[in-house]
Parts: sequence; structure tokens; C-alpha cells
Amino acid sequence: MIKIMFVCHGNICRSPMAEFIFKDMIKKQGREDEFFVASSATSTEEIWGNVGNPVYPPAKAELKKHGISCDGKRAVQLKKSDYEKYDLFIAMDSNNIRNIGRIFGSDPDGKVQKMMDFTNRKGDVADPWYSGRFDVAYKDIYDGCAGLLDTFTL
Repeated sequence: MIKIMFVCHGNICRSPMAEFIFKDMIKKQGREDEFFVASSATSTEEIWGNVGNPVYPPAKAELKKHGISCDGKRAVQLKKSDYEKYDLFIAMDSNNIRNIGRIFGSDPDGKVQKMMDFTNRKGDVADPWYSGRFDVAYKDIYDGCAGLLDTFTL
């Protein structure tokens, strides 16, 4: 089983969108038993008293437009111990890469990658927290997830 952790700053917008988009893709291909998929934050800004905030309503609404539910998801923080539990950590942007590095200390196995590196566009996933453009973030994430899934297709 391939274990993938999607990572962003707060785990309420982009990384949960990636988690549930990827889960939807593998479900549609009948490949759910091949993957374990989760998402997390590099910060604790959306976690209070060990309880994370739910997915940000506009992110949840964008997923719903595409028939994808993220009900029950709450923000969790990435931990150093996660490094040994997962095969890949897919960051939404360059700042996430830097912060993942601070949490893990190093990436000796080359497990940390950037979402847009699985597309032909490169760069960072558009951050809807600032732009309000959850549709643009959805497209970036969808394309990144499709490219990532293609790397596991024989």
C-alpha cells in the first residue's frame, strides 16, 4: 500500500482538497486498496486544544460542486514521526516545502515533493485563502493529483 500525505499551511483548504480529490480519483478507478491518503498542516493555526478546524467552507463548497465530500475532515498537524509512516509528502507550495523541512529536519529518502511538479505547469498551487479563487486551486490540485496518480499506473 502506498501512503500519501498532502500538506499545506493550515490543512483547511488546499491539502484537504487534494486528499479528497485523490481519494475520488482512486475510487473511480477501483484502486482504493492500493493507497492510504491523508492530509496535514505545517502550522497549528487551525488547531485549538488538539481539535482542528473543519475544511474551510468555500473549499468544501468547491469540492461539492464536483461531487466530492470532505465531511468529517478536521485539520491535523504534520509530525516528525509521520516521515516513517508515509511514502510521499506532497506539498502545495514552496513555503510548505521549507516548513516540512523544519519539521522533518531532512528528507533522506526523497519523499517530499511539490504538487505542481506532477503537471506541466510547475510552480505552486494557487492559494485560495488570499485570492478567493477556489476554482483555480481546484484545477491546479486536480491536475497535480491526476499527474501523481499517473506515476502509479502501469
